[in-house]
Amino acid sequence: MDAVSGTGGDKGADTGGDKGGAALLQSPLHDRHVALGAKFAEFGGWSMPLEYPSGVVKEHTAVREAVGIFDVSHLGKAMVSGPGAAAHVNATLSNDLARIHPGKAQYTLCCDDETGGIVDDLIAYYQDDEHVLLVPNAANTAEVVRRLAVAAPEGVKVVDHHTSYAVLAVQGTRSDEVLAAVGLPAGHDYMTFVEAEFAGAGVVVCRTGYTGERGYELIAVNEVAGALWDRLMEAGAAHGMLACGLGARDTLRTEMGYPLHGQDISLDVTPNQARLGWAVGWSKERFWGREALLAEKAAGPQRLLRGLVADGRGIPRPGMMVFLSADVALGAITSGTFSPTLRQGIGLALLPAFVHPEAELTVDVRGRRELFRSAKLPFVHPSVRES
Repeated sequence: MDAVSGTGGDKGADTGGDKGGAALLQSPLHDRHVALGAKFAEFGGWSMPLEYPSGVVKEHTAVREAVGIFDVSHLGKAMVSGPGAAAHVNATLSNDLARIHPGKAQYTLCCDDETGGIVDDLIAYYQDDEHVLLVPNAANTAEVVRRLAVAAPEGVKVVDHHTSYAVLAVQGTRSDEVLAAVGLPAGHDYMTFVEAEFAGAGVVVCRTGYTGERGYELIAVNEVAGALWDRLMEAGAAHGMLACGLGARDTLRTEMGYPLHGQDISLDVTPNQARLGWAVGWSKERFWGREALLAEKAAGPQRLLRGLVADGRGIPRPGMMVFLSADVALGAITSGTFSPTLRQGIGLALLPAFVHPEAELTVDVRGRRELFRSAKLPFVHPSVRES
């Protein structure tokens, strides 16, 4: 990777499993989080801040109404470089890189070539035809890199830079003001990135995020990450900025209906089922999973990812069963939470395709059948694309 070659991806925190006692990786900002009194949790093999003493609801509200700052350095960073690098990415990942130009970013999927199941969802940052930065989820970075490296043509390199760079997300309606106060560029179009400098090091400022609000993600070498965090925190104080953990990031992305790999999408879920067909370049001649996905699209997927909103006080959680009637189980909640914006329970679930988009359903919430209704996504109107 060059001095700075891209930014963090529009992703959620992926939960890791049992690491067999292996030490968790730490962000270069770990000491800052400790000093702020953060509560930590494991995310994809990393120890990352889940919340600060302010709490998830206040952190969530800060992003919706003012501005928040997240450390998402656990996200992967991999550079595909060399003659034909962009062509290699376009021939393997789902979206069509030809739809965008250098300086833009694109949400895309790494699918299994045989089944079409989603290995990971990630962001591709298109620098030029010989350099594409990929930002996968933390737990899936090694597998994405492995697949791309095995398939790479001669002259194309796929290098994992997972632990060399920090990624900070400044998200919310006042994010432009915070970046301007630090001397960083702001105001560029959604899904574009601009190279800048901070403390003598390159920083890339991307108009991306995973909250549904206007915001930016910044990638910088570990050596200047602490100073960048400190300066942003200082500048953000005048705008009501709070340090936000990955708990708030999860409630924010759920309100937007953004899927989380390992919960809502996985190797057992295809883009058709997850309603991510918009991230597939259907007219491309080649991409992993193309034949399986075209066949499923033609036949119609048997299940679809849908939103659910509580009619009462029920709060859905992953694994809770969804019913059409007393005896007809349809599937399980994949993501569920209390929405601080709507002040009610919301969730995502993979349900049979025959379920009506506005059906009344019940969810088994700790032994009680709570009434829910199927709802269009997103649950909350986004401002992320507003100029």
